[in-house]
Amino acid sequence: MKILVTGASGNVGKYVVRELIKKGDQVVAGGIDITKIKNLFGDEVDAVKLDFTDEETFDKALKGVDRVFLMRPPHLGKPEDLYPFIESMKSHNIKLVSFLSLMGVEKNTIPPHHKIEKYIEKLEVPYAHIRPGFFMQNVSGIHSVEIKEKNEIFIPAGKSKTSFIDAADIGLSIATLLHEPEKYKNTAHTITGPESLDYYQIAEILSEVTGKKIIYKKPSFLKYRSYYIKKRGLDKNYVNVTVALYFMTRMGTAKMVTNEFYQLTGRKPRTFHEFASENIDSFV
Repeated sequence: MKILVTGASGNVGKYVVRELIKKGDQVVAGGIDITKIKNLFGDEVDAVKLDFTDEETFDKALKGVDRVFLMRPPHLGKPEDLYPFIESMKSHNIKLVSFLSLMGVEKNTIPPHHKIEKYIEKLEVPYAHIRPGFFMQNVSGIHSVEIKEKNEIFIPAGKSKTSFIDAADIGLSIATLLHEPEKYKNTAHTITGPESLDYYQIAEILSEVTGKKIIYKKPSFLKYRSYYIKKRGLDKNYVNVTVALYFMTRMGTAKMVTNEFYQLTGRKPRTFHEFASENIDSFV
């Protein structure tokens, strides 16, 4: 039987696909852009169109599949948007779904991930929730613009600490869960990087790696929101979600460090210094 990876060309999905292939699993790579999937993986996967807003695409994506990596596309804000697909997984007798959730979401009912986890459990689809800390790729991706252009980290996280994890390590964790569905049935895993860092420390590491003097600006929520919507031109709803996440971070929700990545994979998670060195092009 095959494993369906949703969001297969995304930040985490592409790593899940690669790690599953390494383990010898047959992968169905699902997404809206089939060409992008084929360009990434060639003949190594079955590429299939999957659109959570179009129920007509569900049966074909789930055909011959017994395990699923499920991620919520950022543009689908309401948890209910994923319910029809979860119901379809139930009717296809999926043996395990690994849902990409959030660290601390079991106690935090605000993010949509909380309700999605609960709905999977309510329908009794066997699950292995993965609850990672903040992605290192947030710094090398969305926030790299100011680092490159102004030598600044422009993030409203105050003095809070974050146990960043590399999306590649998240992908390996998910592949590990899906590879052994019986072993990890009805479990949840909070995975983080090896250390908890504030953004002053992130600025120091990036300064050392790039040879530039990078400073942490520590903007207010209002300044950050206004800049990202008006100057960067990003979607207001997306920016509001990031503001909410950084608000929670300031409350201390992102600082916990766990050993679960090592327990799952037998490897140590990548440090931010290693990540920055490997992805230096994102910062210079």
